[in-house]
Amino acid sequence: MQQTWIDTRHGRLFAKTWSSEPPDSGDQAPIVLFHDSLGCVELWRDFPERLSQATGRSVVAYDRLGFGRSDPHPGRLNDDFVQAEAREALPAVLDQLGIASFVAFGHSVGGGMAVVCAGEFQSRCRALITVAAQSFVEDRTLNGIRVAQQSFEQAGQLERLRKYHGDKAEWVLSAWIDTWLAPEFAQWNLDADLSRVHCPALIIHGEDDEYGSVQHPKRIASMIRGPATVEILANCAHVPHREKPDAVMNLIGGFLAENA
Repeated sequence: MQQTWIDTRHGRLFAKTWSSEPPDSGDQAPIVLFHDSLGCVELWRDFPERLSQATGRSVVAYDRLGFGRSDPHPGRLNDDFVQAEAREALPAVLDQLGIASFVAFGHSVGGGMAVVCAGEFQSRCRALITVAAQSFVEDRTLNGIRVAQQSFEQAGQLERLRKYHGDKAEWVLSAWIDTWLAPEFAQWNLDADLSRVHCPALIIHGEDDEYGSVQHPKRIASMIRGPATVEILANCAHVPHREKPDAVMNLIGGFLAENA
């Protein structure tokens, strides 16, 4: 495992790579992970290492600006922050780590970012994998965020975030809650981005996901231009790779062996 700092025009990003090989060796395109709204490299826990071992590929995870060990974000998230990740962060990650082609893998809002990156880098993205991704603003998503907002008002809950984000924890929480609940964000969706995706896609979703119904994976599969495989996991909520790790790993391994 290697640690790296990625320079961008807004600040440094912290990244880790799991592999004993160069990030892009032969035909085995590395997997780039995009974390969720409260996530960071460390909150992937042992998943990147297990994923690297299971697939024989390098796995790269990085903290978005304002998260984890990356530099603080200079302000508020713009309404196009999902799309902006493909313009502002990923090019620097690919360039500075020497990655020619890649597999885009995202969880939750990171799944949306993976979609955008797959469309933006059509010639370099070999495959797309989303886990519990949101593709539009749904009442179920907003209700789930409101429930979480109430839980974070309880004593000690913010300390959980500080463990991973340090003094950026308040910003991280606000960036999630305030952005998604803002009236001007209500019309956000991935429709235009989905139509630009031509690579094979694996779309994993828990049927009990508290932050999004199965309409999200169905919409993603129906709108991308490449072949799509949808896997709805029973008795599973918003974090399938933690709740059903073996099932998810098997799905990913089989998908990549056939498609990337």
